[in-house]
Amino acid sequence: MSEKDKRKENQMLEWKESWRDEYLKWICGFANADGGTLVIGRDDQGKAVGVKDAKKLLEDLPNKIRDVLGIMVDVRRQTEKKLELIEIRVDAYPYPINYKGQYHYRS
Repeated sequence: MSEKDKRKENQMLEWKESWRDEYLKWICGFANADGGTLVIGRDDQGKAVGVKDAKKLLEDLPNKIRDVLGIMVDVRRQTEKKLELIEIRVDAYPYPINYKGQYHYRS
């Protein structure tokens, strides 16, 4: 990710301080649009705040996303200023993806 991308959220980039299962909606929306990246461990201004359970998230998230949404995503652990972040990269999918029967779209 370029330094410029780290400064501003946009249609293809979302920051969250910690993981919540409701963020599966964002991942669904990315998959139904042009793809995108969800970064866990960054505040709304883009400042790295880190995640406490990065290792567990790295193991759990790919399976949870596959089981709930039926898609495969790239989940990576990043380090910034000795803080761990989780980056979830979502590709655009050629068919509609739903989360609990609802189709979300990132716009």
